Amino acid sequence: MIDFKKQLEEEEKRARRLTGEPEEIIIPDKKRKRIVTYLIAIIAIALIFSGKILISSQNGTNWLAGTSFFDKLKHLVPSSDKALKGEEDDRINILLLGMGGEGHDGAYLTDTIMIASFQPSTKKIALISIPRDLVSPVSNWQKVNSINAYAEQANPGSGGEATAQAFTGLLQMPIDYHIRVDFNGFADIINELGGIQINVENTLDDYSYPILGQEDNSDYYARFEHLYIEKGLHTMDGSLALKYARSRHSLGIEGSDFARARRQQLVLEAVKDKLLSSKTLLNPVMITKLANEFSKDISTNLNAWEVLRLWEIFKDVDRSQIINKVLSDAPDGLLVSGKGENGAYILTPSSGNFAEVRNMFRNIFDTADSATTAAAKTIINDGAQVMILNGTWINGLAGKTAVILEQAGFMVLKTGNSPQRDYSQTTVYNLATTTKEASLKALKKLTGAATSTDFPEWINDYRQATSTPDFLLIIGTDANKAE
Repeated sequence: MIDFKKQLEEEEKRARRLTGEPEEIIIPDKKRKRIVTYLIAIIAIALIFSGKILISSQNGTNWLAGTSFFDKLKHLVPSSDKALKGEEDDRINILLLGMGGEGHDGAYLTDTIMIASFQPSTKKIALISIPRDLVSPVSNWQKVNSINAYAEQANPGSGGEATAQAFTGLLQMPIDYHIRVDFNGFADIINELGGIQINVENTLDDYSYPILGQEDNSDYYARFEHLYIEKGLHTMDGSLALKYARSRHSLGIEGSDFARARRQQLVLEAVKDKLLSSKTLLNPVMITKLANEFSKDISTNLNAWEVLRLWEIFKDVDRSQIINKVLSDAPDGLLVSGKGENGAYILTPSSGNFAEVRNMFRNIFDTADSATTAAAKTIINDGAQVMILNGTWINGLAGKTAVILEQAGFMVLKTGNSPQRDYSQTTVYNLATTTKEASLKALKKLTGAATSTDFPEWINDYRQATSTPDFLLIIGTDANKAE
């Protein structure tokens, strides 16, 4: 094991001899430990996320040999005059792609497509999920998950860039960076970390999780496994974590797009926490293995200094500053489902063109700004669950409200349209079996809702459901007054 403290001391002395400064500068032990940890963290993050292998030994014993430690470090740390692409416009966009990889049917089809938008001025982040079944002109009206595959077929290694360019054209906003990950590799990374801890918020019960390699089994039911994960704290290996993040057909509330996006966020947060733990960062052998895994299973056009710059700007972001959005065919969503020429399931814009989708991307931070500020000041922690129904004929109100409430700590079980669409006043019905006065108060503050004890008959279906929400929120036309 390398003695990092001794290595730093020798390098410091060497640098001071060259500049004529005194060799000995006394640094308290606690401060020195913080410096060592910080420097190692910087290098580890750059190595891992950029995939640049600066480590020459597979056992991690001579990665600082040869070139000066500080010479290596200065090439990783961004210069003060460098800025990320999009930073001057206060909008940095990164396309995140996940694909099955070797051994999967359609290995280069992107099962997961997400755009991460960063706003440096406010330190806010928006994570916008794009369904793989969306069709668009930039993909020749085929599913957008095929863009990467066709590019790889024509020119291996070009898929990430080609997909980023396609979405730049579709959304009419620059997407300068991309990161593409092989799902098998992602599972291997979690295994190298020794697994991750996930606090499963709701029991996941999926009878239709596809078994790798059994996609064409003549026995249809043999193609799937029953994936069951109980609510509570779990230590997951790579395989289970991947299944937890990718499950699409769970019974109950975990079968929604919002729930799946939330599970993916939990997995990413757990991986981040494990990566940046001292147990990982102070282990050169593990760093070596992780860097090799990342270079093998992740492709990106981010340079090491750009990764560090991004980390430096956004390292202190908390959950209340993250906006989650899922493009979907929910009743208040921006997409509608249909059938393609070959009968395949596809999604298209509900408005007939991509104007509304582009507007949502362009204004993702502005539309949620005032409400987000209120949500950030109104965090609840009693696990309150809410179902949001649009009681108007105005598209998008339930989805926009869901973003605000999730940022305040509410678990949004579902969004949809109300059987009754003539609400002028946003109204909340309290269905909680236990007292949750703080959550009710926060819900009314964030949405301007009025409480009602005059329950319409149709609400009985929700009160008697297996998964009953604590609150049923019906959005009225008053929620559109700022439009």
